[in-house]
Amino acid sequence: MRLRFALPLCLLLAACQAGGPVHETVPGRADAATPAPVTLSAAPADWTPLVGQRVRIDAPLTVSGQHRLARDGTLVASFDGRLFAPTEIARPGPDAATVAADNRARRIVLDDGRDDLPEGGMPWYLPEHARALRTGSVLTGVEGIVERSDEGWRLRATARPTVALAPRPAAPQVGGDVRIAAFNLQNLFNGDGRGGGFPTARGAKSPEALARQVAGLVATIAALDADIAAVMELENDGYDADASIAQLVAALNAAGPARDWRFVDAGQGPGDNAIRVGLLYRGTRVRPQGAPAMLEGGPFVAHSRVPLAQAFVPLRDGRDAGATFSVVAVHLKSKGCRDAEGADRDQGDGQACWNATRTESARRLLAWLASDPTGSSDRVAVVGDFNAYAMEDPVRAFVDAGWRDPFDAEPAQTRYSFVFDAQSGRLDHLLLSPALSTRVHGAAKWHNNADEPALDTPDGTPWRSSDHDPLVVGLRLRGE
Repeated sequence: MRLRFALPLCLLLAACQAGGPVHETVPGRADAATPAPVTLSAAPADWTPLVGQRVRIDAPLTVSGQHRLARDGTLVASFDGRLFAPTEIARPGPDAATVAADNRARRIVLDDGRDDLPEGGMPWYLPEHARALRTGSVLTGVEGIVERSDEGWRLRATARPTVALAPRPAAPQVGGDVRIAAFNLQNLFNGDGRGGGFPTARGAKSPEALARQVAGLVATIAALDADIAAVMELENDGYDADASIAQLVAALNAAGPARDWRFVDAGQGPGDNAIRVGLLYRGTRVRPQGAPAMLEGGPFVAHSRVPLAQAFVPLRDGRDAGATFSVVAVHLKSKGCRDAEGADRDQGDGQACWNATRTESARRLLAWLASDPTGSSDRVAVVGDFNAYAMEDPVRAFVDAGWRDPFDAEPAQTRYSFVFDAQSGRLDHLLLSPALSTRVHGAAKWHNNADEPALDTPDGTPWRSSDHDPLVVGLRLRGE
């Protein structure tokens, strides 16, 4: 049961429009007997002595997570910048545990104390501000009563802070003459493909919800200006006109400005999981060479999704104009612990459950790629949702084998594609074989999703079109 408090967060965040801090105390308490707040300039080593006391935080706090915003209106904020997933920046084990402890020490839940959310869970107080209040926004002059909560230490607000809204970034532009993107579609299911079959098993609940989802995905993919896009969490429903992949491509072509989108038809699957990976490409910029290839068996039977590989040749004016290369779309097993047994159970090292399966998937991928399954070349990009952060075993298996992560050159504060439990990190990766890694001319992630509150956004916009951020890499491949 959340405690009711008189000052809603709509007033707290109104400063983002009004500008400058406005000190408002709780009605009935703004009298001479009200003690002055305890002033904090940094996170205390122990909040326990402050329980029940009013504190004012002079240091800026960064909004690190909003996963409970639609449920109870709370935000997770942190001292000294946003929180990162421990295994994004440290190796699993003791090093990751040190980061996790530091995250706990820097974290504070901000709560306006209300418990009268409307039907459906939408916060009544933030319909206009929530879309702008992205993760990464900065609060100063935070003040409130210290409490314990299931999520750690909580501050029940008693005054509104100054809010510096994190801006929405423009779509990234990278160099090179061939661009490869990756994008988790967050369960694109289209019912029966003819307007029926709703609610779907994992995706849209209605035709209207599907239309909004597709509009957001199209806006995102089109803005990336990629030549090839590897996509994940696509309904595994064939390749005819009623299939999700066919209708996504049709929507891309209908929306423009590019109207040359195609998809790789693997004939079946890949795999028989409810969701699959797919490859989309611009037919005037690249052409598929040879048949697609799939890696089946082992961990790809029931857990990791079957990878799909396709060789491509760059085009110029309809003619071959460059080096052959291959793109492999992957989606490894998630971290949820349901049915995990043995080595796949959480080992307490920060990699969560199913790490053994993900790592075995990565090793099998490496062995398979060494056999040149597309019969083309050793220039290969492995792209997709690894469900593993950058320092975890599945990603390190590729790095240790000499593959390059082009995002290692990005500033640390922008190296993320997902926010979970108020911690940012990279689950989505693009890893390049040694022969392809020398051709990189830029890499970027577009933070149009992970930082956005999971609330309704205007139709046809890229904002919160998924729960993952897309990535794009530019390569120099034409001219050979």
